[in-house]
Amino acid sequence: MKRDELNDLAAFMVVADAGSFTRAAAKLDMSQSALSHAIRQLEERLSIRLLARTTRSVSPTEAGRRLLRTLRPALAEISMEIAGLSELREKPAGTLRITTAKHPAVAVLWPKLHKFMAEHPDITIELSVDEGLMDIVAGNFDAGVRLGESVERDMIAVRIGPEIRSAVVGSPAYFADMPRPVTPHDLKQHNCINYRQTTSGGLYAWEFEKAGRELSVRVEGSLVFNDTDLLLMAALDGCGLASAFEAQVAEHVASGRLIRVLEDWCPTYPGFFLYYPSRRQTPPALAALVEALRYRV
Repeated sequence: MKRDELNDLAAFMVVADAGSFTRAAAKLDMSQSALSHAIRQLEERLSIRLLARTTRSVSPTEAGRRLLRTLRPALAEISMEIAGLSELREKPAGTLRITTAKHPAVAVLWPKLHKFMAEHPDITIELSVDEGLMDIVAGNFDAGVRLGESVERDMIAVRIGPEIRSAVVGSPAYFADMPRPVTPHDLKQHNCINYRQTTSGGLYAWEFEKAGRELSVRVEGSLVFNDTDLLLMAALDGCGLASAFEAQVAEHVASGRLIRVLEDWCPTYPGFFLYYPSRRQTPPALAALVEALRYRV
């Protein structure tokens, strides 16, 4: 294999995953014209079209998909072995890319990352905040952080935080005109602030549990958000009831700006987990991060 062919193959995989020459060029830190030229050269050398191009998107052809099935594990193996070479160093080093939702990034990751970075100056952390369930392999991430119930079974999952509990809240101004719900069924009488899930595109069904009885309620209201900060702002302004994590509203409940209801119906969840692909050899930087984030009672 010639010197540039491996680079061109890696660039092809990035373009196929990104679905765009513009986004791929940004990830590879190269110009769009140079990237397009590299892909054309690769296709000419192979004498076959690997990408189907339109004015708005790029997608792999049948030949391209076949090549990707071989490329992904091969390049992942090469990356893993290169990262493993850092074991020969005295200190873990390199860049770790982590995908996470906003709440665990703020409440769980950053409090521990602050100390971790001071202890490991040769490690660079890149946090990508995304409310959807990102495929960490396709997205070239080293690890992800999600609720335990959302982690795929073929991943190694390490608990990094305590159990979490849901909470339903409304402002004093809202309850000045509306009765407080006693059971989840009472929510049909209320203006509830809905959350649009990024991954499925559907509205989140509020989950409840009491005495072993589980209940999901499709609430209705005049507001829909896909961001929890906006959802809580609307609740604080008296626009309706909101469902959030207990930790997200604790300060507002303590100050009296929000009133908690249906507390005896709000379930507890296992909490947040750091997850990453099963490998024969975990890169030293990732191993150090896992130990730093591991939850200890």
